[in-house]
Order: sequence, then structure tokens, then C-alpha cells
Amino acid sequence: MAPETTTDSFHDFERAGWERAAEYYSDAFGSLTEQTVGPLLKAAGVTSGARVLDVATGPGSVAAAAAALGARPVGIDFSPQMVALAREQHPSLVFEEGDAEELEFADARFDSVTINFGVLHLARPDAALAEARRVLVPGGRCAFTVWAKPEISVGFGIVLRAIERLGRMDVPLPEGPPFFRFSDSDESLRSMLAAGFVDPRVEQIPLVWKLPSASALYDAFANGAVRTAALLRAQNEDALVDIHTTIVEEASAYRHGEIVELPMAAVLTSAAKPL
Repeated sequence: MAPETTTDSFHDFERAGWERAAEYYSDAFGSLTEQTVGPLLKAAGVTSGARVLDVATGPGSVAAAAAALGARPVGIDFSPQMVALAREQHPSLVFEEGDAEELEFADARFDSVTINFGVLHLARPDAALAEARRVLVPGGRCAFTVWAKPEISVGFGIVLRAIERLGRMDVPLPEGPPFFRFSDSDESLRSMLAAGFVDPRVEQIPLVWKLPSASALYDAFANGAVRTAALLRAQNEDALVDIHTTIVEEASAYRHGEIVELPMAAVLTSAAKPL
């Protein structure tokens, strides 16, 4: 496996990307990522009264669901725009700006740590997992989700194939960890053990991405993503037209009535801090 990249430029690129994408994220991916919230909280052992740290909280959906169970969540995100959005949508909950790779919390502060698709956007995901372990009480659990590989997550497959075939992938973006690194269950297990966790578990969660149109798939990645959005912006005008047309054509094959329903999947990894 390629060594993890820890450049400040990738961190800054992702942070700036989420500042831009924050207002579009809920409409683009919200209905999809919320499907993993229940399994994520269960895997992290979240129960009433539990102190929960939701890392890369985005619009705060995981924190809100934890609070609905009677837990006491704190959500952090490195994007001020995302934190503002979470506070607006869930004014009774606590959201703070924070860096997953350098958490500003004391050791053994939380019973559970959750990360819903956030590790994909970190320059040093292994450091974030080690930090999650540090702030957990002994026996506390950490759980995180990522997307399954594009051959399983059809939406990603359609978009990435179109860019590879009709555009170019060698665009000048900051180098970061492989996007689908943790889609490999063996790699997820290895990483949790390396971070000092025990009893790691991995499961695949089937999802369905319901979109109002085939064109909405293109829009979701162009507006509500970071790395893929930057890839699209780097294409020349002719290639972008061809890419858009191909994405719409392929997504249309999944139309059911007025709705496009794309098979997707998440990989859920969880583990415990040793007693």
C-alpha cells in the first residue's frame, strides 16, 4: 500500500473545499450519508447517557441522532461553514471547530467516537484514529464509515469512469491518501490494530441513493464533493460536456419512475480501546 501522505497542502485543500461545498452537501449527499447513522451509532456503542465525540460532524446529523438516543454528543469539524450549518440546524447541541488529527480534548473524555465518512478527507487518517483512541475511556468504541469501492458504489463508478475515459485524471491536485484506502476491509482492520484498538470489525452496509434526476448525480459531485469536484473543474470545456452527457446517460439506466435509484454501499469499521 502507498505510504500515507501528510502534506499541509492536502489538509488546506480539503478544508477549503468543504468551505465551498458546505451549502450543497445536504442536498447532494445528505439523504445518502444519513442511511449509515443508525449502524454507525450502534457499532460505536452509543447509548443513553454516553459521551459521544462526532468527528467531521458536517451538518451534525450523527450528533443529532446520538442526542435523540439520550447521549451527550459534541460535534467537531475543521470547516467553519460546516460548524455554522450544524449549529443552525441543531441549535441545542454543541458543535466546535476542531482538527481530527489533533483533538483538543483530554484523555479518556468520551465513551464513543464516531466518524461518518470523515476519514476520507484527512491528510493523516492514522493520526486521527490514534487521537480517537486517546480520548476514549478504556472499553470505549470508535466507529467510522467510508464508501465501498466504485464497482460496488455505482454512483462513484459512473462518475469516475466518465472522467477517466473522456477527460484526464493527472490534474494538479494536492497529493493525499488514496480515497478508497479504507474500502479494503483488511486495510481497515490493520489500521485499527495499528492505532491501538482491539476487536476490530468490518461490515458492508448496502445503500440506495435516490436522486430527483440523472443530472443530479453530476451536480452532487460537482457541487457537494471536494476531490471529485476539483477533478471536474480541471477538465477542459469539451471534455466536461462529454463527461456530463455520459454521466446522465449511465445514471438514467437506474431510473424508476421519476426517481433515479443508484445502488451504493458503505464500509463500516469499529473497534474498542483496550480495558
